[in-house]
Amino acid sequence: MIKKQTIFSAIQPSGELHIGNYLGALKNFVELQDKYECFFFIADYHSITENYNLKEKPKQIFDLALDFLAAGLDPKKCVIAVQSQIPEHTELAWILNTVTPISELQRMTQFKDKSQDQEKNINMGLFDYPVLQAADILMYKAYGVPVGQDQLQHIELTRKIARFFNNKFGKIFPEPKDIVTETPKIMSLTDPTKKMSKSHGPKSYIGINNEPEVIEKKIRKAISTTEYNKDIYSFYITLLEKFGSERNKKYFDKKFRSKDIKFSELKDALAEDIGNYFAPFRKKRKELEKNPEEVKKILNEGAEKARIIARETMREVKEKVGLVL
Repeated sequence: MIKKQTIFSAIQPSGELHIGNYLGALKNFVELQDKYECFFFIADYHSITENYNLKEKPKQIFDLALDFLAAGLDPKKCVIAVQSQIPEHTELAWILNTVTPISELQRMTQFKDKSQDQEKNINMGLFDYPVLQAADILMYKAYGVPVGQDQLQHIELTRKIARFFNNKFGKIFPEPKDIVTETPKIMSLTDPTKKMSKSHGPKSYIGINNEPEVIEKKIRKAISTTEYNKDIYSFYITLLEKFGSERNKKYFDKKFRSKDIKFSELKDALAEDIGNYFAPFRKKRKELEKNPEEVKKILNEGAEKARIIARETMREVKEKVGLVL
């Protein structure tokens, strides 16, 4: 039997996921679990490098687990685990730190961007984030990592770190490929020139767990125009393409082409279509929410499966770097 290639990816637990997160990551995860040996992690260590509410963090971790499962990730097909439950990740990150030049971390654009967002909390974890991310990926000797365009620099650094280690101590780690998610950016409801983000406020995004009436309210208040505007038209065309019913796609396609759009009509149709699209997700999530012990059991079992591999990787690494007596 041919062994499936391994892929690794993770999402930070930092509040509710929006439809951009869903298309850019979660939807892709569900499709990939049938093709690869998959490790999908809740990256809680990464999430504490940013400003956060201590009391909300456990709920954010649990809620993301609910999102993973409700979206269709199957613990029989993939490993679902919480990063902090596998201490070998931080252990490997320390060893990888010893072969990673500071100059490589200094050129990471995400560190610069995030530092601007939290000027009073520019911590070492934020700076060293890419090394822990490399440890996450290399721990399972991943063939590839499903990512968006904004993460390509991180995967390139992961390849470099693997190379630095292999050249110094002997080859252990493969250099992972980036599996780019071909998904158009979903833009903000309030500004179609900016990517959808929770940081722009609750009116700027649609959460995948939002109830239909909330979606309707947000869509109705979303930006529109009385004249042709490329950004606004592209924004609605993308939403329609990804979430619209076939009937509405055909109907509004003609309207867009003739530039005869009534945005009130379009918004009502889109709100209904997006609400219907995520109806099975909301239903399953509510069922899972009633059985928290089962969800925790899945996470614990996922951590145990991951630790079997992590322990073996760390045994190899420690032998290579001279830490085994």
